[in-house]
Amino acid sequence: MENSFYVEVGYQQKNHGKERICGDVFLSRRIKEENRIVAVLSDGMGHGVKANILATLTASMALNFTREHKDVTRIAEIIMNTLPVCSVRKISYSTFTAVDIDMNARTSILEYDNPGTFLMRGSSPLEAEWNCLILSSEQNKGKEIKSCHFRPRKEDRIIFCSDGITQSGMGSRKYPFGWGWDNVQDFVREIIDQQPHISAQKLASRILNAAFRNDNYNAQDDTSCAVLYFREPRKLLLCSGPPFEDENDARLASIVNDFPGKKILSGGTTGDIVARELDLKITDTFEFHDPDLPPMSYMEGVDLVTEGILTLSKVSKILNEYTHNYALGKGPADQIVKLLLESDEIRIVIGTKINIAHQDPNLPVELEIRRTVLKRIGRKLEEKFLKEVITEYI
Repeated sequence: MENSFYVEVGYQQKNHGKERICGDVFLSRRIKEENRIVAVLSDGMGHGVKANILATLTASMALNFTREHKDVTRIAEIIMNTLPVCSVRKISYSTFTAVDIDMNARTSILEYDNPGTFLMRGSSPLEAEWNCLILSSEQNKGKEIKSCHFRPRKEDRIIFCSDGITQSGMGSRKYPFGWGWDNVQDFVREIIDQQPHISAQKLASRILNAAFRNDNYNAQDDTSCAVLYFREPRKLLLCSGPPFEDENDARLASIVNDFPGKKILSGGTTGDIVARELDLKITDTFEFHDPDLPPMSYMEGVDLVTEGILTLSKVSKILNEYTHNYALGKGPADQIVKLLLESDEIRIVIGTKINIAHQDPNLPVELEIRRTVLKRIGRKLEEKFLKEVITEYI
């Protein structure tokens, strides 16, 4: 977490018509050991299962080759040599945009036949130097790919989409030739002017919903939008479990008191220790928003106080099942997930004193010991949600 900014990754998709499977595929990976993020959006020709398979193949290859630092021309050649070509239109069955963010150096973008990438510095377009590469191999002779490189700054955004966005509204009175690249850019500028710190996820959602309206709420194509936002990181502290040594109770309380972000205490003993050491009061509630879990409590200076292992086990379950269409409730586990997903840098402090109750063989098998559940939560936050996680034991 050495960098002065964090990269938030957000995307939204709608399927064509009543298709159950989207023909666009978005993949992203955080390569922790290299301090890199790679994100790819591929648009498969047509709709449904066939389009999804081709887009998945394309996106997977683009992601893996980009991870391996392959030359952009080589990446394009391999992908195009692998994909089938439409016998009528003589074009590849899927397109792609690949973004490679090296947090210690520059950002690279590679495009093939997707709408042009929008680069924004604040609410103004960022003029980057794009290179047009003409492939010369016999199989792909004359095909064009575009690439650019730039050094990002805080409040920069990279916005890329499938043509379901730019062609939305095509044939309508307002947009007979589709919404168009320029109109999309003007729309983005207006939103950022109004909400300078709008999240990547919300901006992607606003763009997608506008395209959906253009199509009179019946998407005429698979429609996807991805946003990468370079911004100040939002920090969160999650503490669970008493310290192994009683003399470290004061240290735990100090960590909570001094942390410059949102704070969650999960576990009755954890809350009691912090309250005692900081001379604070825990206020219990009787609002049972989740019948499976004890209600939340409140403490001054702490955003959420919950029961421990049962709640954390449900947090892990929700994170496994979570998609952008998942509706979070008001229960304690849902509220922890909400705070985790709204945060970027997450510090997990795990108390290592053994709780005898958790060793009871009569408890359900799925009730795992605290550190196992928290390690699983941390791993899921890193791999699935691209969060930056530090785990420490006390």
